[in-house]
Amino acid sequence: MPKPIARSKTRKSVAKRFKVTGTGKIVRTKSGRRHLLASKSAKQKRKMAKSAVVHDSDVARIKACLPFGN
Repeated sequence: MPKPIARSKTRKSVAKRFKVTGTGKIVRTKSGRRHLLASKSAKQKRKMAKSAVVHDSDVARIKACLPFGN
């Protein structure tokens, strides 16, 4: 009997932080919106509320942790 190929599991910590869009891009949330918000301007907080696309150099690393395209 041939040995079964090992199946890679989804890293749940990565699945909670990143999302794969319909076109295959990886989206993340911006940092800096957890605390100390009184010292930040409304414009700064508004910009941090939007999501950002992950840089090309990090995409392969993140996709390896999301084998099923979460």
